[in-house]
Amino acid sequence: MNGGAAHPPQVLHCDNHVLGVVKPAGMPIVPDASGDPSLLEWAKAWIKREYDKPGEVFLGVVHRLDRPVSGVVVFGRTSKGAQRLSAAWREGKVQKHYLARTDPPAAGRPGAQLEVGASGSIEQWLWKDRERNLVRVVPAQQDGAKQAISRYTVQGRAQDGGLLLVLEPVTGRSHQLRLACAVGLGAPIRGDLKYGAQQALPARRIDLHAARLRFPHPTRDEEICLECPISLAS
Repeated sequence: MNGGAAHPPQVLHCDNHVLGVVKPAGMPIVPDASGDPSLLEWAKAWIKREYDKPGEVFLGVVHRLDRPVSGVVVFGRTSKGAQRLSAAWREGKVQKHYLARTDPPAAGRPGAQLEVGASGSIEQWLWKDRERNLVRVVPAQQDGAKQAISRYTVQGRAQDGGLLLVLEPVTGRSHQLRLACAVGLGAPIRGDLKYGAQQALPARRIDLHAARLRFPHPTRDEEICLECPISLAS
């Protein structure tokens, strides 16, 4: 998978209420303690330059991608747009498709038995350790556990035996696709050292990419579909 923060963000869509961009892997969505440039800052600067905006530019953060993940991100350009887009995410009105490449599945684990074209669903209960930014699969009855449901389809196999997957998060839990692969299938996403990957990848990335978002426009009776396909096998 090709990626990395060395590649600048790309604008996919811009109207009065919505801005859709492609986040490079390794770039945070919002400013953080690292001090590294964030996607939010880049997007505000782009709007200010593109539209010759005086003063502070408003952009509402609607959803997030983990820092090592690349792909499509949507911001609200107005408070109304941001509120309605955020509601669409909360209410499950957004279709999200990710592409992933995993390490070779461990012998005896579910991923090792999957053939090309196979599909299924993984249900887990997740608990987040916020201090360590780490999520664990736990029993459903544990305090703070939240249900996570992820769908997968096997598109192919990489040369090293890793899975090439299309992933669809039904719920919106932190790190849920990463744990669906690592724990559910026994095949950590390539580069995801936090959840058992064999080795790191350049540019602080993992091979997980938000390839498509389909969501209702916040002010018009229509849907927007933003896509950024990439090659998984390279």
